[in-house]
Formats: sequence, structure tokens, C-alpha cells
Amino acid sequence: MQQPTSTEAAENIVIVGAGIAGLATALGLHRQGIRSVVLESSPTLRAAGFAFTTWTNAWRALDALGVGDTIRAHHLRGQRLVVKSASSGETATKLNLMAQGRSGMHEIYCVKRNFLLETLEEELPRGTIRYSSKIVSIEEDGNIKLVHLADGSIIRTKVLIGCDGVNSIVAKWLGLKKPSFSGRSATRGLAEFPNGHGFQPEFLQLFGEGFRAGLLPCSEQSLYWFFTWTPSADEKEVEENTSKMREYVLKKLKHAKVPDEVIQVIEVSEMSDVVSSPLRYRSPVSLLYGNITKENVCVAGDAFHPMTPDLGQGGCSALEDSVVLARCLGEAIRGEDKGGKKGEYERIKDGLKKYAENRRWRGIQLIVTAYVIGFIQQSDNAFIGFLREKILSGIMAKTLMKMGDYDCGKL
Repeated sequence: MQQPTSTEAAENIVIVGAGIAGLATALGLHRQGIRSVVLESSPTLRAAGFAFTTWTNAWRALDALGVGDTIRAHHLRGQRLVVKSASSGETATKLNLMAQGRSGMHEIYCVKRNFLLETLEEELPRGTIRYSSKIVSIEEDGNIKLVHLADGSIIRTKVLIGCDGVNSIVAKWLGLKKPSFSGRSATRGLAEFPNGHGFQPEFLQLFGEGFRAGLLPCSEQSLYWFFTWTPSADEKEVEENTSKMREYVLKKLKHAKVPDEVIQVIEVSEMSDVVSSPLRYRSPVSLLYGNITKENVCVAGDAFHPMTPDLGQGGCSALEDSVVLARCLGEAIRGEDKGGKKGEYERIKDGLKKYAENRRWRGIQLIVTAYVIGFIQQSDNAFIGFLREKILSGIMAKTLMKMGDYDCGKL
């Protein structure tokens, strides 16, 4: 094995991407006394998406990481899920979000993404995150992986973890196929009300008329909203222009039977900060037969299982990944294999394989369920619309709860 040159540095564990999965994995390892380095291509933390629904499974992961109570204290717990038809204006179903689950009470909040990322960052040792560190390629040198950065430097590492999103370089190196376009797009925003918004702690979902929308309170002063639709060929430019995006969303909502207060929230939102993007997902077949891990390399979060947001499980499942990955890797590094006779490299390979076995089917299940629910909720087919309002809305609401009633375990 060649010796490091002056442009090279050596690290035991390199995590690519300082998003939810990357920071949570680094924190999970840190809680076990294991150091890692997180490489982030941007100069600062990126909080795209504003907020996300944290279902019960996410809180179990956050508690395992030791940050659950800190995040709870700054957010509003949801009490009810209210689903309304955008076609008739009628309430299709209501669901208690504080009911008893299989292993404890359900717990659902809408958490600001930047607050979560900042909380995770603050819990990590100074210098863990290296900003402006863009990965351009990966090479092998025996059992060591060489991570090439855009500035010409190289990092030699014993473990490489890709948490670098839907366009993951690490996933590409593993041979995973590119995520597919679902045919739908999403716009997300946040409205701030310094004197209080006055909304109840309810998660409102609207479906029908070819779109899916929702409104969720993060706190007494903040409301998160989303709007998903299927753009036509001549609507592609709408996503790239914030003023046109506002007009498009408001036009769609005003032509449907949507409560006026929902429309008013979007009207007062700062549209310059609104995020619009195509919705992508990784084929379940790709996950079934593809490499989630290979040797001492693996992926987590959106680099592993990008999915449509219809279950609200993207960020939640990334937290699950992080706890399981940190646990499996921690056991491997500490030498907790049977008999204790394997070398470090073999233990790491086995630990990552154990992680992949634990997470593969969970990822497939979430991707498939999210896609199906999104198709049903957003379809403008008359027959599907009838079934959705009369039968399926209640089933889908319960499915959201069921998929979130999951425990990834402790570190």
C-alpha cells in the first residue's frame, strides 16, 4: 500500500454530506466514542425544504441520539390529522395523532430542518464538519478508499459513508441506478407569524383536483406548507420562477374548494425562499438487487432510498438509518464479532453488511408505499377520486401512522 503524499490526509471514517443522515450518523458514532469526519460541499449547513414531519419513528431515533428533548422543546406537537377533499371541500377523515401505538404513544411534530441540523452540529466536536469539501471521485488502494476533492486534495479512509443525497457520488460508485422521476413536482414554504398564527395543532392534508397539499404548524409562530402537482410540458418553467410559482399554486387552490385561511398562509409566505423541485425515487428493484454496501463503503438517507414525500418519511427514515448504521459500525470497530478473531477490515465489512440487511426491506417498503399513496391522493381520475373520498382516505391516514410506528433501536 502506498504512503500518503503531502496532498493526502488520513481519516478512519469519512461521511459525505452534512444533511440529516450525515450529521445523525456522525453523532451516533460520537456518542460511542468514535470519531468521524463529515465532508460538506457547500460553505454552510443547507436547510432546503424548510421543515419535515417527524413521526414516532423519528423521535425514537432522536432520543437514541440524545437530542429528542431539545428539539421537542421548540416545536408544537400535532394532535390531529385532518384530511379534506379539494374537490368537495368535505372532511374525508380525522385521526388522533396522540393515540397508543404498538410500543408506546404516537408522537408527531413538524420540525424545522435548520433547527434540527444546527442541533446535531452543536452536539458534534468542533471540526467534525469540513465545509466547501466537494467530492469528485473515489478510488481504491487495497482496503483503503481514496476520496478525491475538488480542491485537489485526497483523503484516505477505512470507512466511506455516502449521505450525499439523490445525486450521490457514493451511490454511483456502488453501482446503484439513478433515482427515477416520479412525474410530479413539489413546492414547499414556511410562513412566519411573530404574533402567532392562531391555527390549531392539526396537520391538514388536501387532495384531489390533480394536486396534493398540506399545512402543518411547526410552532405557535411558524407554519409549514407544501404543494405537489404533475407539471405539463409548458409548466416546466413555473418551477424556476418564484413569482410564477406563487401564481400557479394560488390559482390551483382558489379553483378548488380549499379553506381561505390556507390560501392566506401561502399569500403571506416569503416566496423568495420557497423551494420547488421534481420528486424522485429509487426503484425498489434497484434496492432489492443493488449494493447498499460494498466492502467498507455504504449509503444512508436519500443516497440510499430517495422516495416521494407522500408518507413524510424521508427525513424520518434517514434518522433510522443513522442509528442502525452507527450501532452496527460501532460494534464492528469495537471488535464485537463472534470469537473476536477477525481483523478490523473484515469486521467493518460484516458490520456494514448487517446494516444493509437491517435496512433493505424497510427502504423498499417505504418507497413503494409512498409512491402508491401519492398516486391515489393526487389522481384526478373520477373513479379513484370516488374511492379516495369514500373509502381510501381513512386507510391512507392509518397507513401514515402505521409506517411511522417503528423502532430502530438504541445505539
